[in-house]
Amino acid sequence: MAVTEKDMDKRLTKAHEMLKKVEDVKIYSHIDCDGIAAGAILSSTLDRLEIDHEIEFITLDRIPELKKENELTIFSDLGSGQNLNHFETSESKILILDHHPPLRPVSTSGNGFLEINPNYYGIDGSFQVSGGGICYLLARTFGFYDLSWLGVLSAVGDMQNSLSGKLVGINEGILQDGINKGMVESANDLAIYGRQTRPLFVALSYFGDVKLPITNNRNGAIQFLKNLDIPLKNGKRQRTLYDLSKQEKGRIFTELVRMMSREVPPRYVKYIPRLVSGDAYEFLKEEEYSPLRDASEFSTAVNACSRHKQPEIALNVLKGDRGLALDDMDQLSLEHRRYLAQKMEWIQEEDRINHLHNLQYFHGNGIKSEVIGTIAGMILSYGDWRKPMIGFTQINDENEGLKVSLRCSRLLAFDGIHFGHIINKVASKVGGSGGGHSVACGAYIPAEKQDKFLELFDEKLKGML
Repeated sequence: MAVTEKDMDKRLTKAHEMLKKVEDVKIYSHIDCDGIAAGAILSSTLDRLEIDHEIEFITLDRIPELKKENELTIFSDLGSGQNLNHFETSESKILILDHHPPLRPVSTSGNGFLEINPNYYGIDGSFQVSGGGICYLLARTFGFYDLSWLGVLSAVGDMQNSLSGKLVGINEGILQDGINKGMVESANDLAIYGRQTRPLFVALSYFGDVKLPITNNRNGAIQFLKNLDIPLKNGKRQRTLYDLSKQEKGRIFTELVRMMSREVPPRYVKYIPRLVSGDAYEFLKEEEYSPLRDASEFSTAVNACSRHKQPEIALNVLKGDRGLALDDMDQLSLEHRRYLAQKMEWIQEEDRINHLHNLQYFHGNGIKSEVIGTIAGMILSYGDWRKPMIGFTQINDENEGLKVSLRCSRLLAFDGIHFGHIINKVASKVGGSGGGHSVACGAYIPAEKQDKFLELFDEKLKGML
């Protein structure tokens, strides 16, 4: 293990001792898949240690109003990038378990304030470990290796495998814990969403960072499979990617690479195999053909709960409730898909995609701010993959500004563009804030600054695409 990780282990030991000495804990965790899984790991750990605790899932803007009322306050998957001065001076002990770039220099553990963040030790929190991963490392100090699968879910939900196609760094060690416990299986596979649940031809029609003849074309996808002599059904049941043999997957891989190579400029061809295949993660304790079996599908179900402001349903499922909570999650996932389909149809029918020289955007008036990023990613397949897609919507009903979400083809990220860094710089120039991943990021800006934001962003990308 690298020296830097050993330094972080010392802090985890201090956090371990901190937990053993308290009786009353409040957890604040981020309201996304990584944050909810992080909260589930911490709550499960405290349950086993028989420590009374409450958990609340919040957005970042809530932090300034939080009260310090408990013996120990834990921030998971948030806190490092936010001002916590009002907590540092409180009587409550503070533990931060985060992976986002920290505001503060590496802190001491004096005065009951302890911050554990991989970035302090040269470990990149954007792809080597998630917020849930840091929480799992703490749980592991108590011997709770069976929570490792939640660390895997956290990382996948946080898109930490999006560029490499697999989990690396500390994430890889967490994955290995899950494999050793017989809870997770990892295998290289086609990088097509819906391995367990989507009929193969449907999954193929949604595939691709690059628009292909089969994109949004189910009949084209059916013909694609027939040309490769791949049956659509097992008896009366539609086949999914999970049903295919290694040889069938190999034929699909070869044909997709060939098709995509014809659609992109030569400079991108070398990246195409990374788009078509990657490691898939399967949770072996879940039922086959259920959305909980595959890590990507499970993370989508968790996000459906968070985006409809019911994270507690996902928390209960993650902690083992496969009864009413799972039924509620299934219902929310169905409502989520319907909502997305309605808004996608509205954008297309109204022809709302606008094009600038280096980007494309749409006004999502009335679209929930929690899902504008998802819709931007989906609508990208109807636009120009060579440009990032930006969606705008109101932050809230009081019209206190605009939520901005950006999605792009991974080919642009493979080529070295990090849109999370770019959107941060552009948003700050118009009095806003932003950040995120290379292929998925967002910002908050004043409503009256939208045109200026677009102008600056378009100019910033000049010569980069």
